[in-house]
Amino acid sequence: MKRLERLRDVIANVFPERHIYVRSEGETRAFVLSTNNQTAIAGIIAACGLWLGVSTAALMVDTFVPSSSDKELAQMQAKSERWVADREARLNSAVAQLDAANGSIGSLAATVEKRHAALAMLLTQAKNEPGLAKAVAPALQLASSAPRAVSPTRRIEIVRTNQERLIDAADNFARGRAERLRLAFRLAGLSPSDFSSAASSLGGPLIDAKDPRALAAILDVDEPFAQRIQHAATNLSEAEAMTRAAAKLPLAKPTDERSRSSGFGVRFDPFNGRPAFHSGLDFTGGIGLPIYSTAPGIISFTGVRSGYGNTIEIDHGSGFKTRYAHLSGISVSIGERVAVGERIGAMGSTGRSTGPHLHYEVWVNGRAQNPDRFLKAGEYVL
Repeated sequence: MKRLERLRDVIANVFPERHIYVRSEGETRAFVLSTNNQTAIAGIIAACGLWLGVSTAALMVDTFVPSSSDKELAQMQAKSERWVADREARLNSAVAQLDAANGSIGSLAATVEKRHAALAMLLTQAKNEPGLAKAVAPALQLASSAPRAVSPTRRIEIVRTNQERLIDAADNFARGRAERLRLAFRLAGLSPSDFSSAASSLGGPLIDAKDPRALAAILDVDEPFAQRIQHAATNLSEAEAMTRAAAKLPLAKPTDERSRSSGFGVRFDPFNGRPAFHSGLDFTGGIGLPIYSTAPGIISFTGVRSGYGNTIEIDHGSGFKTRYAHLSGISVSIGERVAVGERIGAMGSTGRSTGPHLHYEVWVNGRAQNPDRFLKAGEYVL
């Protein structure tokens, strides 16, 4: 209470009651400004001053501190300037090389031809890699479309730039495909490192020469370009090795039917109702529907197995085996070599079966694996 009274006294001393007299046309009017009115007016003035100060500060901050859009614009401008500077440096390099040759473009043309020969070697050795031709097609079109109206020196520089685009396209394709294949192997529960080191037909000096200077001497090109050629060749070699390994794995579908009645793992046995381990996948369908090989291999068994009925087993090599059971018909014989997607039998309901379906198993080194993982990996690869 005492503090409140002191505050009131202070306000009363600062804003004492004031009388204002206004004389107009012979009349005098008196106005009284009480302490409360003066306090209210002072508060309004203080609030306006505070608002003005905050607005001014915000305006100053907005003026001198760059916004996120300004920063992004500055970054884009800097990136554009770097790109232009890089292209100018490349052009200056070509012009300097032309001047060193006393105005002759023969030396520069020879360099482009040697680079072209190195690229031809790389693309020729990797021509069977699926998807490579499509990936490098845009770069090939650019490489063959140098405008005729410009000077010979400029045309050569354009060809050099397009050659670098071509090798970048091949390298990016190889890295992307290898990464997709690694993921597919992991989806199937396999280690990619067990397959990426497999032998590949892409080799020779492009990979064997560990020293870029030695490879540059072999190809008769500049060392930076030789490094890029070697890097692309290594990635293409790895992608090709993994592609060949994936082609031997059971990644395809054993039937056109998508409906499944039982998965891999513990389930309730349909005959006795007790929990039992189910070592494969069951695909439902009708009698006589075609059954296909899920990978290339050799037929290792045909006939009747206890509980499985009419059965086909295929040895795919490297410890991989697939089994197809409850068949109504068998179209292959032991020792026969089959390709992926080749028809080997027909769906049925033989053996311990409650209705027409295919029981499909995948074995790796004598152990049953979940076939669904291989099917998902195959969908991802395709």
